[in-house]
Amino acid sequence: MSQHGYFIEDLEIGMSAVFGKTITDADILMFAGVSGDTNPVHLNEEFAGETPFKGRIAHGLLTASLISTAIGTKLPGPGCIYLSQSMRFRAPVRAGDTVTAKVTITELDPERRRVRLETVCLVGGESVLEGEALVMVPRRPRS
Repeated sequence: MSQHGYFIEDLEIGMSAVFGKTITDADILMFAGVSGDTNPVHLNEEFAGETPFKGRIAHGLLTASLISTAIGTKLPGPGCIYLSQSMRFRAPVRAGDTVTAKVTITELDPERRRVRLETVCLVGGESVLEGEALVMVPRRPRS
């Protein structure tokens, strides 16, 4: 993997990238351990079965972390810095679901090195998370 992703000078509105992952029970358990979020809706099938979801669901921020992966490893990629992220959770994600995170550049501010991206996570073509990210991207080094 390259030590840097795109430079601000290389980016164009409309560029996009995707990252996909199938969420496993192990992912949910490890995320609970790392984050400390042990809400039983994520970990206890009996409890979760009594909720409107009728079963366990993945942490929303586990799903959102796939957006961070798409941004940090693909577009703009290594070297960019997250400044903000807005999110709307549209549907639950469950163990066994394959989540595809897609990021698309919607705005560029080359002078301030800022890039705004539309962010979405899909499961089977259905939007489960929608939002927007703002990142700072390095300039191309001067030769």
